[in-house]
Amino acid sequence: MSGTLYLVATPIGNLGDFSPRAVETLETVDFIAAEDTRVSVKLLNHFGIKKSLVSYHEHNHVTAGQAILSRLLAGESCALVTDAGTPAISDPGEDLVRLCAEAGVPVLSIPGCCAAVNALAVSGLPTGRFTFEGFLTVNKKSRRERLEQLRTEERTMIFHEAPHKLRTTLDDLCEAFGPDRRIALCRELTKLHEETMRTTIKGAVDHYRENTPKGEYVLVVEGAPSKTGTAVTLEDGVAQVLALREQGMRLKDAAREVASHTGLSKNELYAAALEQ
Repeated sequence: MSGTLYLVATPIGNLGDFSPRAVETLETVDFIAAEDTRVSVKLLNHFGIKKSLVSYHEHNHVTAGQAILSRLLAGESCALVTDAGTPAISDPGEDLVRLCAEAGVPVLSIPGCCAAVNALAVSGLPTGRFTFEGFLTVNKKSRRERLEQLRTEERTMIFHEAPHKLRTTLDDLCEAFGPDRRIALCRELTKLHEETMRTTIKGAVDHYRENTPKGEYVLVVEGAPSKTGTAVTLEDGVAQVLALREQGMRLKDAAREVASHTGLSKNELYAAALEQ
């Protein structure tokens, strides 16, 4: 009979968030698979847990996953932990879960911290329907293409971002979604300097032009307006673009502005307006 894989969520900053059930699970499994054993051993030491650790992360998950699966099939139990948060969410743990599912190995989730859900809860934005995007790609072209695809997404959107890339990401969000979309920037969740700033995308751009980003961020972005009602045609949209152009706005900015409230493609509006 095979063992069980336990997905054990770890604290994202405050060790007080680690549940008694999570501690008990780590104490009873045969071994622990950790994203970074150096980080996980600090957690284990804090709770007085002595357990065998193996490494499982983005760069070794193919070979390490097979080795872990073999031990599970032999009857051992394993707890999978990340440095912080819930395993398998925007994490190579999803591949290990897939291997276990295919092999008939039981998988149980031991719930705990998830930065995305925590940020959504305190954002002040709609929480009924949302989409988790994780980290955007560092490739400039691919990142902007992805944001263009999300321009008409009506659900609240959640992104992770590192401090050194925050300014670039905010500029790209402003370009794709327009300046007036609401955004919550949740910084250092559960840690000593936890902070949530609720503003517009343009407000966030302006703020971090003057202030250096510090700590890890979760960005919660308002979705696009609902498309209920009469749809705006491309012809109507172009007319609005040209009207804004006559008022002195740059054509590119006018196309972006009209796209932000009509759901039409910014690029199509710009190209059509150019022809006229």
